[in-house]
Amino acid sequence: MSILVTGGAGFIGSHLTRLLIDRGEKVAVLDKLTYAGSLNNLEGCFGKPWFKFYRGDVCNKELVEHIVEEAGIDRIVHLAAETHVDRSIEDASAFLRTNILGTHALLESARQSGIKRFLLVSTDEVYGEVLEGEASEEYPVHPRNPYSASKAGQEHLAYSYWNTHGLPVVIVRGCNNYGPGQHPEKFIPTVITRTLEDKPIPLYGDGFQTREWIHVTDFAEAVALVMEKGVPGEAYNIGSGERLSNKDLVGHILDIMDKPRDLIVSVTDRPGHDRWYAIDSSKIKALGWQSKIPFEVGIRDTMSWYEERAMVR
Repeated sequence: MSILVTGGAGFIGSHLTRLLIDRGEKVAVLDKLTYAGSLNNLEGCFGKPWFKFYRGDVCNKELVEHIVEEAGIDRIVHLAAETHVDRSIEDASAFLRTNILGTHALLESARQSGIKRFLLVSTDEVYGEVLEGEASEEYPVHPRNPYSASKAGQEHLAYSYWNTHGLPVVIVRGCNNYGPGQHPEKFIPTVITRTLEDKPIPLYGDGFQTREWIHVTDFAEAVALVMEKGVPGEAYNIGSGERLSNKDLVGHILDIMDKPRDLIVSVTDRPGHDRWYAIDSSKIKALGWQSKIPFEVGIRDTMSWYEERAMVR
């Protein structure tokens, strides 16, 4: 039997797909190939007898049902989503369609097909600001922007299928991922590429918004573990415990590249910008997972990846 990874040509999805294939799993990928997905991300997967790629929309229930039948799918990892907060503030309609309606189409197909495991990849942003302590999985969900609201809606819908239909749903809530191959509109790639080009680096407000960062390889391994050992109906935080303010992160990258701090340009803060995220990941650690890549190692590896491609151009 096979695993269906939706959004598998995206940043996290492609890392997870390669990890699963390396472990001998049969994997099918469904991806619409929007701006955030690329077949280049799946280099090395094509041609392998246990890999299939389907181009299409998760909202297309008939296509999903066809894939489940043709590829012999018994597990689904749902990563396909609109994810950029700024885009959701400008226009939330695509987020509602893909993140809510697309999830519903998948859940319905999974229910009808008797899927053995439905793993939804969510985000720590569903908690909203965590200004004191750390958010455990029991922390109230209080999203504060259209993107995180759509992800919270995803979660509630998925949980309802577990409670109502007995669909074995498991949810993971990850902190900010980074690593090689991330789309350049995301924060760390933006900082690195603009630094390489000696261009101004825009920083929202005072820059003291604090995020927790995890290397995508560590995150993919955590997702694979939860898919195997996670308890249906439960959620699992996936975090590294390594937290940095945006200002400190940018400054660190500039220092490594030996570039001046005056490249940083303060811009008007975005509406409803959360100040602080912090999650308690002890629940997944109890399953035997631990992040392995320190931020200092991971960020240098990520910077090298972008530097090599800048030199080729």
